[in-house]
Amino acid sequence: MERIGSYGVVRRLGEGGMGTVWLARSRGGRLVAVKLVRTELAGDPAFRARFRAEVAAARRVGGFHTAPVVDADPDAAQPWLATAYVPGPTLAQLLAAQGPMDEERLRGLGAALAEALQAIHRCGLVHRDLKPGNIVMADDGPRVLDFGIARAMDDARLTATGTAFGTPGFLAPEQAEGHAVGPAADVFALGAVLVAAAGGSAFGGGTPVAQIYRSVHGEPDLTAVPEALRELVAGCLDKAPERRPGTEQLLDRLSPLQSPAPPAPATSYDLAPPAPRAAPAAADPPAAPSVPGTPPGPPAAPPGAPLVADTPVPPPPAYPPAPPGHAPATPPPFGAAAPFGSPGPPGTPPVPAVPGVPALPPSPYGPGAPIPPPGAGLGQIAMPEFLAMDRKNAVVLDPAGISLGSDGRVTEIPWHAVDVAWCEKAAGRGHALVVAVALRDGTLFSCEVGTRRAAELDAWIARFTATLAYYSPETD
Repeated sequence: MERIGSYGVVRRLGEGGMGTVWLARSRGGRLVAVKLVRTELAGDPAFRARFRAEVAAARRVGGFHTAPVVDADPDAAQPWLATAYVPGPTLAQLLAAQGPMDEERLRGLGAALAEALQAIHRCGLVHRDLKPGNIVMADDGPRVLDFGIARAMDDARLTATGTAFGTPGFLAPEQAEGHAVGPAADVFALGAVLVAAAGGSAFGGGTPVAQIYRSVHGEPDLTAVPEALRELVAGCLDKAPERRPGTEQLLDRLSPLQSPAPPAPATSYDLAPPAPRAAPAAADPPAAPSVPGTPPGPPAAPPGAPLVADTPVPPPPAYPPAPPGHAPATPPPFGAAAPFGSPGPPGTPPVPAVPGVPALPPSPYGPGAPIPPPGAGLGQIAMPEFLAMDRKNAVVLDPAGISLGSDGRVTEIPWHAVDVAWCEKAAGRGHALVVAVALRDGTLFSCEVGTRRAAELDAWIARFTATLAYYSPETD
């Protein structure tokens, strides 16, 4: 691939549920990040309509803490969206290199992200995937990436039944359960981001489905958060969307008006102020009477003649000579790989270099799969998982065993303790899944999870059966 629209492709930055992200250059030499929609989504007219509406709204997003949309073509054979390229490490990379933030830096981060979300929400958009990997710590402050497309992705139902678009550990309960999602879901994610920036994990580690379960049915772990911020962060992570603070409340509490503002950066005027103007010349005094014996002065200049300074201005110093053996840089031949840091993956096409453009900083855009499988990127085989839940109950199957949650109480059962497990449709009205687990000591546990959709119930049964067969195969 050499071009996307009018942008020349430099290299691939990452890949996510929507498609591939490419680093590209405009014809004027500016860097952009271009998200190219997957082919199978491009053939869906409903997705195209939603994507077109989201692009139109995203163009209006302003604010100081976002990566603005600069171009898009929702009607192309493969729709694409271009945003400004923001160099710098992600928040995740910064925390890994420098460690947790103190209270002052947490307040600054929270205020910047609240301001970014406020700009996004005012345009009718919801980010839906705010996380440390989507926040770039630029020189002028945090920037939020990948906003304005999450709603189109979620509406297209890009994830498998039993999961939800987003990142485990930052996913709001209503989002995990497939309910209507509004700005409060981004506030929930902001709270989880602040916990991570403080060095903690709001809902622990483990498998993705276990993290999703804890975000819906468990309480967040705020031990890493400074005491002065715990109440505010706990409010962001409230299970009920209507009880979470809004972005304006967050700004009031994180950056009160009475706080001293940091000094403004130096401007070109500060660095090189204009020279003071010379005072206007006074009117010529009347000529003094001549004194006998005084030599005559120089003749007066005729009217309109240019003024000549008494002291000539010295010429500017010459540039230092070039070092021995120095030769002007010559651009590589057309078609050669450009010196843009690390090369792209196999199959990435070469692009012509742009003379005089410095090498790019490390890319802040990593693979953006909404819910990566366990072991992804580590060379491990992804292990199957199962999750079914409603407002009160949940069933989880993962490598650790079976977890049954009923009315806030969780029973963890390791695989070696399971004698037999099965599931079936609940009798009576509605759509509900009944899961029963018999232990080797004769103990029996059961849990019932409801859904509004018959198709989801059928998918639960099929996935439960397949996951159970993987971890507990029948033996003769």
